[in-house]
Amino acid sequence: ETRRNTERMSASHACLSSVAALTARRVPTKTGAKRGAASPAASRHSTTSIRAQMGHGHGESAASGGGAATAHGHGHGAGMGDRRPGEKKGFVEEMRFVAMRMHTREQAPKEGKAEPAKEAKPMAQWQPTKEGYLRFLVESKAVYEAMEAIVASGASPMYGDFVDTGLERAEGLAKDIEWFCSTYDLEAPDADGPGAEYADFLRDISKTSPPEFICHFYNVYFAHSAGGRMIGRKVSEMILDGKELHFYRWDKPGGLDAMMTRTKAKLNEAAEKWSREEKDRCLEETGKSFELSGKLLRLIA
Repeated sequence: ETRRNTERMSASHACLSSVAALTARRVPTKTGAKRGAASPAASRHSTTSIRAQMGHGHGESAASGGGAATAHGHGHGAGMGDRRPGEKKGFVEEMRFVAMRMHTREQAPKEGKAEPAKEAKPMAQWQPTKEGYLRFLVESKAVYEAMEAIVASGASPMYGDFVDTGLERAEGLAKDIEWFCSTYDLEAPDADGPGAEYADFLRDISKTSPPEFICHFYNVYFAHSAGGRMIGRKVSEMILDGKELHFYRWDKPGGLDAMMTRTKAKLNEAAEKWSREEKDRCLEETGKSFELSGKLLRLIA
């Protein structure tokens, strides 16, 4: 049980910690965050590549500055032929490694490398509002609806394996939004902010680069199952009298652990068919995932 809990926590990224949740820090990304920005494929070449930076010596990672998230090879001057950190355990471990390096030392004492933002706000200083939290739920629903529609679309042969994993959140969010509005006499806003923006981005990237879409799929779902739950519990204690929302419940047979284990195996299986270049493109997308998820969380307070 301790090992499983550790794996859950390790899967979290910037949106999972109290420090990252409300920071205004911009994670280095490959593409513009606004609608109408350059396509993922066109902007890919504008950043420092993981592939170009492999083998700088001692397992260092770059999560700040001008480049994308980078996972440097271990050893001394390792070249492209050497294994990436975590590669022996499967590609999910590679994604986890890159994501954890983008945490601060406070968030991930053993693996965090990012510098904390001066304006970061600890959870103890949060002042969430019901209106802000409702907006967060509405915008989050737009993201999960897009994810679910994409994997069901058949836009890539690999997507079919990720239909009905049990991790889906759109249906639960719809129930939560309805409850929220009826309980607090609020009107749900339209999804026209960071969630809609993220959904548009996902629909585009899912057609042009399935490996990059899979990076977002992994980070969004696995992150929510870990630190996302902690954030939800804390906010609920602060403004919802401890109400547990459907967004943070996994009621299908087998529970969350079984769902995550099955999905992790499918992710590893899918990545086995990718070239090394495709895998690295997926890893390079981590920064964009952090940025867009962070925008959602800043709606809460």
